[in-house]
Amino acid sequence: MDRRNLLKSGALVAAATIAAPAVARAQSRFSWKMTSAYGSRAAFYSVGPGSATDLIKRIDDMSGGRLKIQFFGAGELVPAFEGFDAASAGTVEMNYGNSYFWTGKSFAAQYFTAVPFGLNFQGMNGWLYEGGGIQLWREVYDRFGLVPLPCGNTGVQMTGWFRKPITTIDDFKGLKMRIPGLAGRVYQQLGVDVRLLPGGEIFPALERGVIDAAEFVGPFLDRQLGLQKVAKHYYTTGWHETATVSELVINKKAWDSLPKDLQAIVTSAADACNAVSEAWCQKNNSEAFEDLVKNQGVIAAPLPDAVVASLREITGKVLEEAIAKDPVAKKVHDSYFAFKAKYEPWTALSEGVYHNKVRL
Repeated sequence: MDRRNLLKSGALVAAATIAAPAVARAQSRFSWKMTSAYGSRAAFYSVGPGSATDLIKRIDDMSGGRLKIQFFGAGELVPAFEGFDAASAGTVEMNYGNSYFWTGKSFAAQYFTAVPFGLNFQGMNGWLYEGGGIQLWREVYDRFGLVPLPCGNTGVQMTGWFRKPITTIDDFKGLKMRIPGLAGRVYQQLGVDVRLLPGGEIFPALERGVIDAAEFVGPFLDRQLGLQKVAKHYYTTGWHETATVSELVINKKAWDSLPKDLQAIVTSAADACNAVSEAWCQKNNSEAFEDLVKNQGVIAAPLPDAVVASLREITGKVLEEAIAKDPVAKKVHDSYFAFKAKYEPWTALSEGVYHNKVRL
């Protein structure tokens, strides 16, 4: 072999040696565990289009089986609201839930699920994907060793189910109500005894009188729990959750161990579920709502305007008090509401005009 070919051969060997670890890493297989705040058979959250198991299947299909994820519903591996800590500690690699479950750890977490009187589905996606929301979410969760991704959305929710009608703001006083997130703090200001219960515990609590009212999601999922059997007054609109984001959190060390293509696959699968899940809700809620009102004696109505005005006022005070004590929450709050201030004139002109004047 002449010197030129020898040098060429040596260069190829060296290049192959350098590339080998990267190639091996790219072809590595991973076996992960995902816990959830919801039961293993919960529609929308655990099964069906856009759910946690749909997310897992999409990742499996797109990765050619290189990233396998085993799913555990609430209580199967850890209790419903302990998945965040399990993922943070590295006990599992992933948890599926909603960020407002963790406001006790960081008030800023609330903003990444839903803020009362906040953004709708389109606006929330605008802020998260293009307005810096996801970057802020990662900043907030970095100290917990977690990487968050949006992976679902219910769209606007319902105010909830009540045994007795709500006619004035005073009707909330003394109620025992299942309600998560910032809305719970607002209701507490009105004298509501706020309870945080997993979905599977809502019906028996309402049936036995442990609670007097409950909020869950919307017509389809609420009907599935049977809430219409124990409370007939169903109020709208979901002032407290105008677009509710499902959250996937990933242990940061586990995330960093993935090659870039698998990270991209996980992100793309989560993005797909974010869109598909909301579409699923729109279709199923419209059908379930018709059934609840026509066939099951449900009385559906908007909250009185004066009640909504009071809730809005109290929400503003609760938010201002919270961000005054928490610079991280203030940073997220300012970003969220700056985006909302620019978004609302546009959506009022486009979506608002359509809904009020253009529809056939």
